[in-house]
Amino acid sequence: MFDPNDLRRNAAWQAAQQWRTRASQPHRGPLSGLKLILTWLLFGVLLIVGTVLGLFFLLLGWAMLPIVRYRMKKRLEQLRAERAKDAGGGYHYRETHTRETHSGQAHYRGSEPELLEGDYEVRDEKHKS
Repeated sequence: MFDPNDLRRNAAWQAAQQWRTRASQPHRGPLSGLKLILTWLLFGVLLIVGTVLGLFFLLLGWAMLPIVRYRMKKRLEQLRAERAKDAGGGYHYRETHTRETHSGQAHYRGSEPELLEGDYEVRDEKHKS
């Protein structure tokens, strides 16, 4: 069955007993209370500084989102222009998007290789100059 004397052989029980005896002892030295207060104050200041830095970086990230979005949009427009030029250059696309499935493969509808959403217009040969 359960023997309470077996607990004394357990290393965790011994460590808990040592912590209990150290905690029950009075603090030595006149500066022990001051050290405790300063430690808590330092810990509190570090928590506040960490929170302020985290908030700063969060706001900085939010502020950079429109810039990154603008750059990505320009890059995508340039890529589309290159693709349209490679394909023959007969089409001018405005805000076109290719619809893709979750697996990353193109979504096929009928015989169309890609579904383009948005406005597009066919340019005449006169407007190419």
